[in-house]
Amino acid sequence: MKYKEIEKLSRKKFRIKVGIKVDTFKKMVSILKKKELEKKIKGGKPHSLLIEDRLLMAFEYLREYRTYFHIASTYGLSESACYRNIRWIEDILIKNKDFSLPGKKELLQNNRLKVVLTDATESPIERPKKKQKKFYSGKKKRHTLKAQITVDKESKKIISTDFGNGKMHDFKLYQKSNTAIHPDIKSINDSGYQGLQKMHANTELPKKKSKGSSLSKSDKAHNKELSSKRSLNENVIASIKRFKIVADRYRNRRRRFGLRFNLICGIYNWELEN
Repeated sequence: MKYKEIEKLSRKKFRIKVGIKVDTFKKMVSILKKKELEKKIKGGKPHSLLIEDRLLMAFEYLREYRTYFHIASTYGLSESACYRNIRWIEDILIKNKDFSLPGKKELLQNNRLKVVLTDATESPIERPKKKQKKFYSGKKKRHTLKAQITVDKESKKIISTDFGNGKMHDFKLYQKSNTAIHPDIKSINDSGYQGLQKMHANTELPKKKSKGSSLSKSDKAHNKELSSKRSLNENVIASIKRFKIVADRYRNRRRRFGLRFNLICGIYNWELEN
C-alpha cells in the first residue's frame, strides 16, 4: 500500500496502519527531504520512489516486521535496495534531535525531574550460533535481548535506555549502564532492583517478606501502591512494543537492536508532545 492510497485514510486509521501519527510522518518526511537535497547537490542517481513511499517502507519493517523480500516485492525494488533504504532512514532519524532521547545526563540534573521509574523488558531473538547460555533468559525460557528504560513519572517521557543479554539480571544491567541519578530525584523500581538503595538512597522498592514470616498489612498496602505507580512503565513498554520489530522474535544482527529500540522510544517521546 503506497502513500497515494494511505494519505486518504483518516488520522486514526493512518496511525493504526503506519504506527505513527500523520504529523509525525510529515515531520520525518521534511527531515528526509533536507538530507535528500544534500545528497543531490553532491551528485548521484535519484531514487525511483518518493520519500513518502520510502518512509512507509521503513515503517512496514519496524511496525509489521515483514521480511526485506516481501517489502521489496511490494515496492518493486531488490532486497538489497530495500535494506539500504531502511538503513538510510533509520540512521538519519536517530541522529535528529527531535527523535533522540534526553540521555543519562538528564538524570543528574535537579531542574525538572522529581520521580523516575526504571524497568527492564525482554525481546526474543533467534538462537545464537555461539554463546547461547549468555542470551538464555531463565524467566522467559528462551534466548532474549534485555532493554532497560527509565521514564519520568510526570511527563511520561523516556529519559534513557540501556541494553544487555537475556541472562543478565535487571540490577546487573543497571550497574552495567552506569546510570547515576541526582540525590533529590526519587527512583521507583520493582523487586528485581534489590540493592539499588545502596547506590541511590532515594529509592522506593517493594517490601520483601523475611524467611518464615509474612508481610504485614502496611507492607502489603505499600507494595500495592508501588505496583500502581510502576504500571506507568508497563504502559510505556506496551506502547513501544506496538512495533513488532521489538515485540516479535528479532531476526537481524543484534548490534542494530539498540538503535531501532531507541528510535522507537524517540518517536514515542515526540508524539507525547505533538
